[in-house]
Amino acid sequence: MNDGRKILDLFDEQKEMVEKRVAEGIETYRKGDGRIKVIDKDGKPIVNAKLKLNQKSHEFRFGANLFMLDEMESAEKNEKYKKYFSDVFNMATLPFYWSTLEPERGKPRYAKDSPKVYRRPAPDLCMEFCEEHGIEPREHGLAYEHFFPKWLYDADVDEIKAELERRYAEISERYADRIPTIEVTNEMEWPKGVTKFYDEPEYIEYCFKLAEKYFPNNQLCINEGTGLVWKDRCRATDKYYAYIEANMLKGARIDAIGMQYHLFNRREGHYDATRQTLDPMSLYKHLDLYSNFGKPLQITEVTVPSYSWEAEDEELQAETIEKLYSVWFSHPNVEQIIYWNLVDGYAHVWSPDPTKVTASQGNMTAGENYYHGGLLRFDMSPKPAYYKIKELLQEKWHTEAEVTSDADGRADFRGFYGDYEVTVETDRGVMTKTVSLSKNGENSFTLVV
Repeated sequence: MNDGRKILDLFDEQKEMVEKRVAEGIETYRKGDGRIKVIDKDGKPIVNAKLKLNQKSHEFRFGANLFMLDEMESAEKNEKYKKYFSDVFNMATLPFYWSTLEPERGKPRYAKDSPKVYRRPAPDLCMEFCEEHGIEPREHGLAYEHFFPKWLYDADVDEIKAELERRYAEISERYADRIPTIEVTNEMEWPKGVTKFYDEPEYIEYCFKLAEKYFPNNQLCINEGTGLVWKDRCRATDKYYAYIEANMLKGARIDAIGMQYHLFNRREGHYDATRQTLDPMSLYKHLDLYSNFGKPLQITEVTVPSYSWEAEDEELQAETIEKLYSVWFSHPNVEQIIYWNLVDGYAHVWSPDPTKVTASQGNMTAGENYYHGGLLRFDMSPKPAYYKIKELLQEKWHTEAEVTSDADGRADFRGFYGDYEVTVETDRGVMTKTVSLSKNGENSFTLVV
């Protein structure tokens, strides 16, 4: 059964509240005022200078995982993947799963020319792509226990700690000054771990204190799955909230709170399963609850299904994404939104042994492929959801302005936080400068022409 647009009924019922909070939140928290003073080389103000401002990027981070970088079955598809990714996103989640980054003890796959592992491109390859396109990389899975390597499964706790420290030190040396956000622990709700250390009361505390040692200047993020984040009771006694609080009280330096959002529901039960996750009031309440920690919130993994490539299903996916992104973007504490799989048809077929996941290219019944949750179809053609995100970032949440300097050479403007190209036209000619309007900046700029 296809419930169709009925899944958005709570957005419709709460339309007035949602539109008001989204509009006010975006205007208040995502935009700011800037002042540009135009002077000549002698420091004298230039009157009636015409300034055209064009926003080139957002300070807010919008991204996706980069797991299929150079992983496609053809060079043509690989190039399309890179193009579609870099045309929209300014952040990329990089795979640092230990089981596939170091499948053989002492032989990590950091280098660009490392042996290939499906959906696990080497970090150096990912870094090269990010740096070439001005995309901020995000580390995923520093101490994600469910993906510890098989050669650690039978080790005692002391040995695991020693190997963890070696891993932290290696990653720090190579990437600490290049990757701002380090995701330390992830998904602590697995019924059974793969190592003895998983069941130790100090696990989270230890992993974060070790991260503070090796990544003192990075943002340390904790991350958790959809159920614990959005489907609990929205109280301070919720599991995720309580274990964050407990570990912070024990001295763990948790700098940011990751909140996954995967709508992995079978189609026939999608409506019933989304009564909380597609309730805008509930979404805001959960964001407000986790804001009590005074830490930024990161929507770390987003999957919105379309279930097919039919036009009606894809349009609903796009509309749902627009509503969700609008809620998250309007909240003062959210700073990142990361979509998960960019392309349909390239998920894993999961195995009880995380070192033995296999490819399922094009099989839309296998694993996460079932949900058709990507922004591109398997043939690499963009879905309406891709164009919707692009429209939001590059049109609706985008600033272009024209202002003229006054008698003091000053010109004021208001826009979304981000980097701007400023074209200055005076009787001396035309020149181009760049300025960065920042949420935490003074936002007063002097341009010498």
